[in-house]
Amino acid sequence: MTERKVGTREEWLAARSRTTLLLVAAAVAAWAVTVERMRGMDAGPGTDLGGLGWYLGIWVTMTAAMMLPSAAPAARQVARLARHVPTVLFTAGYLAVWTGYGLVAYAVFRLVTSFDIGWLAWDQGGPYLAGGVIVAAGMYELTPLKRLSLRRCRSARHPGSALRSGFAHGADCLGCSGGLMAVLFVLGVMSLFWMAVVAVAIFAEKVLPHGHRLVPLLAVALAALGIWVAVSPASVPRLTQPGGSPSMRMEP
Repeated sequence: MTERKVGTREEWLAARSRTTLLLVAAAVAAWAVTVERMRGMDAGPGTDLGGLGWYLGIWVTMTAAMMLPSAAPAARQVARLARHVPTVLFTAGYLAVWTGYGLVAYAVFRLVTSFDIGWLAWDQGGPYLAGGVIVAAGMYELTPLKRLSLRRCRSARHPGSALRSGFAHGADCLGCSGGLMAVLFVLGVMSLFWMAVVAVAIFAEKVLPHGHRLVPLLAVALAALGIWVAVSPASVPRLTQPGGSPSMRMEP
């Protein structure tokens, strides 16, 4: 069915409002489910991802919670393209891209853990690897690809339909925020605290009026955090030590 452009300004504003409400409600529901399912599951860096089906359920829910608020401005622009469920189609395409990212991450995790990686234990080389990934994510913030992806991500491309726009925006968002999501994996993908921190960073870059100006600051913050994790991981607040407990937690 051919999509029709929303005609009057009043219809366009109504579509934008419906889109915002729908995505905010979906994000709130996803956060509620994520908090309920992930509470107490943070095992820190190297957290086992479990079976594929269980992991996908968690991953899709948590990415919806983290990403939908920052995708709302682009979804509002797409809403004027069609009268027929444009927000649902856009969201489906958008989340499909992030689901693909999650599947690749799962495959990499299973591949790495299939080898003898005792030297990556947290009391050996693990902190250096985690810190290196975080520093690399900070360096990526300063690359041309990041700048291009962020510029596209702060708007919306319209390649012909709401679904295809969702795919296109998801690809731009992946180029913009894929490094930040990698940071979440190395800090503890089941950590609600680090999940919230990464979600706030993504929202700030993509949605705030001058969010692009925060990129250098975020790059420096990531580099500093990576060095901190590598040098003294036990002193990093709210970083769960594998096999132990969150650092800086006062024991009774």
